[in-house]
Amino acid sequence: MILRFALLFLAMLLDRVVGDPPRLWARYPHPVVLFGKAVSRADKKLNDQALSPKRLRARGVLAIVLLLLLSAAVGLLFEAAISGLWIIGLVIEVVIIAVLLAQKSLSDHVLAVADGLNSDGLAGGRRAVSMIVGRDPETLDEPAVCRAAIESLAENFSDGVTAPAFWYLLAGLPGLFAYKMLNTADSMIGHKNERYLYFGWASARLDDLANSIPARFSAFVIALGAWAAEGREAMARALSVALADHGHHRSPNSGWPEAAMAGAIDLQLAGPRVYGGVLVDEPMLNRPGRQFAEASDIRRAVLVFNHACSWLAIMACAMSVLLLG
Repeated sequence: MILRFALLFLAMLLDRVVGDPPRLWARYPHPVVLFGKAVSRADKKLNDQALSPKRLRARGVLAIVLLLLLSAAVGLLFEAAISGLWIIGLVIEVVIIAVLLAQKSLSDHVLAVADGLNSDGLAGGRRAVSMIVGRDPETLDEPAVCRAAIESLAENFSDGVTAPAFWYLLAGLPGLFAYKMLNTADSMIGHKNERYLYFGWASARLDDLANSIPARFSAFVIALGAWAAEGREAMARALSVALADHGHHRSPNSGWPEAAMAGAIDLQLAGPRVYGGVLVDEPMLNRPGRQFAEASDIRRAVLVFNHACSWLAIMACAMSVLLLG
């Protein structure tokens, strides 16, 4: 466990500096792309829409169990392969962890929305935000584009940074690989539409379970990030809004980091929006906050996010030192 904290700290530093180099992943498939291909194959083989809802749900359970076993087995093979390589093995493990974190890539994609708004107006913001959210960008005005980017940043702080770190610490590379497979499956088949309502049920429920602790911890770390970026009042507001408003979100987990971020920058988030032509009508998070978001709010949120990532790295380093002592 001491070693895992230390390796996580180094991986977070590496990911923060290097991120996902486009040239590398243009030549080789990113691991998440491979996870996605495995999920797509399971979907094609097992998701027969002619079956009854009960049988579809059973097949969905089988699919995610097989995918998790496969990914955990790959993680075990990697651990076995590098265990005898000493320093080289540790370096390889750090690189693997860094590849499956999303600090720099997430902040870069979200900042691209602010840059798009500033350089090309609403059209540029819509193009950039369409890369990171599932909602129809043509239905978004400029404040909605900004809110969508900030909401994605907060939600993915949990899914893309805190949760992978948590599962790596808990179960090593098998836990990290299994979590990323589960999260990928949820994003692909965990939807409540006609095709995946039953087949994707198990993936969605397991993803909710896997993210329950990381999501709540993410709200706390975002509050620490708000303290570093905006001051003590912002930290108190982030914690207060997270506790009061997290249940207003459609997701049992995403509401925690999103509400915390809403409080951190004193902005209303969530509310009614359109996914696949369907209006999702939800209450606002942090209703007393400012109503109209701007590109500058995206930059403020990214600053809070970056400080939150720094706090996670500091915690990993501190735990490795404390456990060593």
